Amino acid sequence: MAALGGTLAGAVLTTQLAGPLLAQQAEQQSSVYQQLDLFGDIFERIRAQYVEEVDSSDLIEAAINGMLTSLDPHSSYLAPQDFDDMQVQTRGEFGGLGIEVTQEEGFVKVVSPIDGTPAAAAGIEAGDFITHVDGESVLGLTLDEAVDLMRGPVGSEIVITVVREGRSDPFDVTIVRDTITLTAVRSRTVGDTVVLRVTTFNDQTYPNLKEELNKAAEELGGMDKVNGVVLDLRNNPGGLLTQAIKVSDAFLNAGEIVSTRGRDPQDSERYNADEGDLTGGKPMVVLINGGSASASEIVTGALQDHRRAVVVGTKSFGKGSVQTVIPLSGNGAMRLTTARYYTPSGRSIQALGISPDIIVEQPPREPAAAEDSAEETPQFRSEADLRGRLSNDSMTEEERKQAEEEARKAEEAAKLREEDYQLAYAVDILRGLSVLETE
Repeated sequence: MAALGGTLAGAVLTTQLAGPLLAQQAEQQSSVYQQLDLFGDIFERIRAQYVEEVDSSDLIEAAINGMLTSLDPHSSYLAPQDFDDMQVQTRGEFGGLGIEVTQEEGFVKVVSPIDGTPAAAAGIEAGDFITHVDGESVLGLTLDEAVDLMRGPVGSEIVITVVREGRSDPFDVTIVRDTITLTAVRSRTVGDTVVLRVTTFNDQTYPNLKEELNKAAEELGGMDKVNGVVLDLRNNPGGLLTQAIKVSDAFLNAGEIVSTRGRDPQDSERYNADEGDLTGGKPMVVLINGGSASASEIVTGALQDHRRAVVVGTKSFGKGSVQTVIPLSGNGAMRLTTARYYTPSGRSIQALGISPDIIVEQPPREPAAAEDSAEETPQFRSEADLRGRLSNDSMTEEERKQAEEEARKAEEAAKLREEDYQLAYAVDILRGLSVLETE
């Protein structure tokens, strides 16, 4: 009887609750239909009464894009041509200026210029605001419309007006459009350190990274001769999530890389590293700045949380969301924010960015006059410059050569500090770690 009573009570409770819930659902559905009727009414009035004849497909496309862009700065409608351009960009070659942009306070904000592109050569910096394109204001335009203004034939000239923090007045920058061919990863050696400069996360990033790492290690005589690796992600605007996971996995043996969580808990994903570190566990430094976004932050967060690398530089951009590109009928697509991502420790960096373990600002370049005056600084003499000095008879020829080689490396390090202070700082960290290991 107790069981039956419980069943009957449950049935009564269900009946009591179902009524109001069904009524509420019906009311919400009715409200949606009323809004759609309103949209249809406005659409027809525009077509019939607007001062000029308008294309119906343009109206619908604008309405769709307005609906998406009202959600967040990264959701948008991709017309067929824009969808084609995006697919080309992920393959690594496209036409344009070479900047990754977002929208903030109605203006176009530069996330980062891309290495070796016209924008980078013209001095465009991460954090710059673009207010005008060829004299036309971008205020009030959608991001896609502003980007369309900046597109044009290769070889054509464009003038953009830039507002930069620290400068009181806007200034114009003239850029010649060019074909942008992205080399995802470049390598170099600084002393016994391998520097991997990753500019984007496209289809070629992980294969390029593996190839460049092996090439640089061979130059130094094998991975055993490498004292560490600098992963330079400065001004890297991100790209494909799959490539961010592969690059992180390249330096991890186990553990979570990143997790993504959508509105439905069933859509959550967790990505883990497989065994196998391409460097064999060599010390690492990751370089980031305000232009490091999205996939760059996923890699940085994974290596930082696992204490696999020391993070050096300045705070990253803070894009902690995942966009899914969904093809639509008519050959277009929509880019929709479908999830937030979380680093292995469970933190979201959305609008916060990743804070470096060691904050190192990149000093502004000195003007030419200051460089000239620096050259006039008096040089101090040493014991070795004195006439009739005693010779050092305690050093063997091999030790003398080693001392000369160390002096040469010190001079190279000093020169690197003038060219790229942040990179020099990262190299010094790895050099210091290698000295401790040797001792």
